[in-house]
Amino acid sequence: MILGLPADSANATNRVAVLMQCVVGVAGFDKHESLDRPAIMPILIPTLLGGGLGALGAALLPNLYLKPVLLLTILTMSVIILLRPDVISPPKGTPTQSPRENRKAWWGLFGAGIYGGFVQAGVGFILLAALAGGLRYDLLRANALKMACALAFTLVSLIVFIFFGLVSWIPGCILAIGTMAGAHLAVKIAVRASQNSIKWFLFVMTLFAVAGGFFI
Repeated sequence: MILGLPADSANATNRVAVLMQCVVGVAGFDKHESLDRPAIMPILIPTLLGGGLGALGAALLPNLYLKPVLLLTILTMSVIILLRPDVISPPKGTPTQSPRENRKAWWGLFGAGIYGGFVQAGVGFILLAALAGGLRYDLLRANALKMACALAFTLVSLIVFIFFGLVSWIPGCILAIGTMAGAHLAVKIAVRASQNSIKWFLFVMTLFAVAGGFFI
């Protein structure tokens, strides 16, 4: 938007970079055996349903009220990390659940899909809350599944935005080069970091996201 793209076009163009970031991230986590393949399909069902609805909403409606929702969501998550770290960072050995077993997590993933399809920014925090807090995955595996979810609903969103002619391909591809490099580096760091380090890194990033949101 700072470069002059309208909000709807910037929202759509960003998906090119997010899609390529997720491709690199998912491949990297899978290579390091951190991606729970059997869990992907049950988790993708609610996120894809939500993502399609969210993308249609973004293409047809103005996104006037998303900034306060985004800031409140991220701020709430940072408070949870600080006061109840076990919610987002389950103890080692905690058994995981399926969305079929935890309906709240199913609806959380559906809501994350709607939000991610609509605007994308900050959706990773919401997905981590559903995957780590709801389905009890450790942060490493939750991060890998988060990338798989984002890949799926971003692909759906991008198809919708292309149909409505909202994607600017040159800035989208330039941005994609940066996000792919970032994802490649981030996976290498994540698979070597401790659960506690990932948790506190996530906490710091939520604060940066909230602070940055006030200046956008």
